[in-house]
Amino acid sequence: MDRRRRLTGSSVSGSLVYWSSQFLRQPARVLIIEALPPWWSDTCAVLCDALDNFLSLACSLEGPCRIPLLSLYAISRQQECLLPFAQVGGNLARWRSCVEELRSIPGDGCTRGPAKGGELLRQAVLDSLQQFRQFIRLSSAGITSVEVTVVTSRPGPSAVHHLERSLRDADLVSLKRLLVVQICSGADWVQDTPSPGDTRTEHEGEVVMGMEVDLQQVDGTVFAVETVLKTWLQEQGGDKEHLHLLLPGPQDNPNPVCLKCDMQERLISPALIPLTPNLGVKTESVRDFMPSSKGSANQSQAPQRLRVIKSLRAEGLCESVLYGLPLVLRPSTCWQLDWDEMESNHNLFQALCHTLRSRDLFLLLQVEPTQRSTAGGSGQRVYSHYVLQASPSLSLLLKPVVSRELFLPCSLPVPNEDPPPQAMQIIQGCVGQLEEECVFTPLSLSSNLYQHLKNQTLPSRPQHPSRLQPASYKHPSQPLEGPKPPASKQPRQQQHQGRPLGLNSRIRATVAPMPSSSSSCSSSLGPPSSKASRPVLTLLSSSSTGSRQARAPTWHHNTNDDDSMLTLLEN
Repeated sequence: MDRRRRLTGSSVSGSLVYWSSQFLRQPARVLIIEALPPWWSDTCAVLCDALDNFLSLACSLEGPCRIPLLSLYAISRQQECLLPFAQVGGNLARWRSCVEELRSIPGDGCTRGPAKGGELLRQAVLDSLQQFRQFIRLSSAGITSVEVTVVTSRPGPSAVHHLERSLRDADLVSLKRLLVVQICSGADWVQDTPSPGDTRTEHEGEVVMGMEVDLQQVDGTVFAVETVLKTWLQEQGGDKEHLHLLLPGPQDNPNPVCLKCDMQERLISPALIPLTPNLGVKTESVRDFMPSSKGSANQSQAPQRLRVIKSLRAEGLCESVLYGLPLVLRPSTCWQLDWDEMESNHNLFQALCHTLRSRDLFLLLQVEPTQRSTAGGSGQRVYSHYVLQASPSLSLLLKPVVSRELFLPCSLPVPNEDPPPQAMQIIQGCVGQLEEECVFTPLSLSSNLYQHLKNQTLPSRPQHPSRLQPASYKHPSQPLEGPKPPASKQPRQQQHQGRPLGLNSRIRATVAPMPSSSSSCSSSLGPPSSKASRPVLTLLSSSSTGSRQARAPTWHHNTNDDDSMLTLLEN
């Protein structure tokens, strides 16, 4: 858990990472694929490629678990569970073998009628629900619901009606959602009309299911099928709103106007993808942006090379596809450039800024990887892309832009009608009370970060090393056992205790225990004590205007102290 929180917290600084450290309400997933002829021969390659791409991404994601469990079924000549409930993260080899098994299902053969195909589908749904109930009885994962997704190429409305009718008496308590995804060709977008026998009323649907079977029609492309599967990576909560947006209330009401909102990810943070140094993850500093070098530390790194591949209209770029921290580009003033080259480079840079601003254009850039910059040694290069924006000053703004692989689906409907007049009046009154600034400057904002950091360090501030005293240390005012210093020195010692250390002050340092001196020294001081004696070395030096003289060191024997004290006295 600590590792997951650390990964999420570290990627927030450089990319749009989800606000929560856990996905607590993610359901288990069941994917049922109808591989029935004659449709399977047309959709096999598209579906298997999309599933292979999605699983390679989902199995490699770090951070909180987004898909706790997944089970895969295939319906061809018979119903088959390719893989019962298993974890997705770190299980790529196992899931890719299931995809290859899907590819091996033949696309031709006898055509099964809708009734027979519908019966196999009903059995697959019931078998997956029974498998889930058995799993949660034996597991303590805390997963309480399951979502079943059926991918088919036959007409979707008839498949939805057949499921609602055939599951009438089934136990669907743990079923959170049942979705039918129809892969359509160009002619299939005209919604098929059910047969008279399939006609149902809305009342019958409520009695049968207690919940409706959802139908989603998608194009027969790899990207469209990937988009359906990537919705599994998004947070599936909904029991409580994510955000409260507070606006100043009307003048006659001091309470603020509260707008309750839900948040949704727009992209997968590249920081959650391991072994991808070229996805533009790190933009916190210039050193992070530079290409990695395996040479010595003194060897200079080669400049990063970005190739311009397109020009973009400024109004056609959505801010939600940008992530990370921007970097500012300016003309180089490197000392290795000669004056003519520096002047020419400065003029070209200024012309580029002027052209982009006058035409209201952005530039789309692609990193040119070096020969060694391959992903995991597989030989496949990973490309990152950036957007270059001109500014009024002589500079350009570099921002990372998301790629297709990390793009998450986001359905944002455009309202066809204006909001009600009463709601417009309330919001306009709230916005009208806000202070308006023509030009925003971050210098007007303060996050109270300095004071917070100071308060964090105060409780754990260590003491100064010179003020740390060992347990056996004795105050200079306390007399040591053994020979006492001369009486003439007593006033000077007391005088130095009351003032700070200076050039002419006394310095006391504690050193490591010293071995006992020769027997002649110990015999002159008297019989040895029960404890191992350690000498105290006192160096006395006196300074005068003309010369400096040092007295010979005097050894004092301390029988009650286990530590040896080296005292240097400077006068």
